[in-house]
Amino acid sequence: MLLNFQKNNKKHASFKCKKFTVEQSETAMKVGTDGVLLGAWADFSNARNILDIGTGTGLIALMAAQRSNAEITAIEIEKNAAIQALSNFQNSPWSLRLTLETISLADFFLQNTAKFDSIVCNPPYFSNSLKNPDSDRTLARHNDTLPLDDLLKLSEQMLSPAGKLSIILPGDTKNAIFKSCEKYGLFVNKLTEVKPNPHKEIKRILLEISKKNNTLQQNILCIELAERHCYSDDYINLTKDFYLKM
Repeated sequence: MLLNFQKNNKKHASFKCKKFTVEQSETAMKVGTDGVLLGAWADFSNARNILDIGTGTGLIALMAAQRSNAEITAIEIEKNAAIQALSNFQNSPWSLRLTLETISLADFFLQNTAKFDSIVCNPPYFSNSLKNPDSDRTLARHNDTLPLDDLLKLSEQMLSPAGKLSIILPGDTKNAIFKSCEKYGLFVNKLTEVKPNPHKEIKRILLEISKKNNTLQQNILCIELAERHCYSDDYINLTKDFYLKM
């Protein structure tokens, strides 16, 4: 695991960053490298309002609050996660800019009239794998309740004209995401392919998607160098404002 934890015990570890702490004892899905990557990589510059879809522990919303002056709305369908995320928001330095709603994306869309300058989502992306007997963990991991097409379709309608959707997906979904974006008049403007180290295959892709057909910017990010726990300069520079020991 590539994370620095402040532990109360192994089961109920908290995730302590330089400027905030994420308690996660009541959430099915704990803080992971995917969330840290997305929260550090997404472009929040000039965003006046941000929507975090499926906030879980609230990690990405908190990272967005640290990196911007925006008003941030986080939504979470799973009740226990929402309660814990709200507590994490209230205990952060940015509590006045963070709002949480316990609601699905589909219902939020029906009730919401705002347009967002930035939408960020670490979506559930398991579609065919064996489901966990823990129903909350299944809800967090599988895309039954948030198919990628639904995320793109609703995001397109909730983005401001210059708004950006930032997501992280498995590396083997690259072709599929480009095709899905075409259906909804969206374009991938930035693509970062993430490798555990230079000798491993691409495991994740970070994507910035918008309504503008801009020239695609692409790069590769290696988390570690050849040796285990020897982090690349790119990864250190990306995450140093959050990890305690970076």
